[in-house]
Amino acid sequence: MQTIAIRGQLTDERKSRGGQEGQEYAILTAEISKATFGITPSEYMKHKSLKRENLRDHMTNLELIFTMLGEEQTKQEAVKDDAQGFVENKNAAVKGGSAAGDALNAFERRTGSKVVTSGNFNGKSPPPKSRSESSKKKTKRNRDDSFLDFITPKNPYL
Repeated sequence: MQTIAIRGQLTDERKSRGGQEGQEYAILTAEISKATFGITPSEYMKHKSLKRENLRDHMTNLELIFTMLGEEQTKQEAVKDDAQGFVENKNAAVKGGSAAGDALNAFERRTGSKVVTSGNFNGKSPPPKSRSESSKKKTKRNRDDSFLDFITPKNPYL
């Protein structure tokens, strides 16, 4: 919930400083992401094997924390510099994202682990593509086959 509030505050600040919704907001968001994580949101989505899903819904808590840090610092930079219009707001986005990126790098050095993962919010990685999925060949199954799958000893519920 807090991530939504911080994003909303950033959006409101952009509007009050002459920002245009749509493509301009997407560019500014990409600048924050690049400066924070080293990748754009579209690259981030590919990294997490997402197509049209909401990226934030698939971020870990740490990814969300550093996203919020970049957005909050961007807002503070815009206020501090009295950023007006696209170019000045873009500079604020780079500064804010860079501050979050510096914090992320320090965190990763300290902990020895990466923040950006291919997993989603509950730590599950996307399933690997099987050979049958990549060839798009499917075998016909009898409707009773699913019952047989359930009663096999591999089932943890037995």
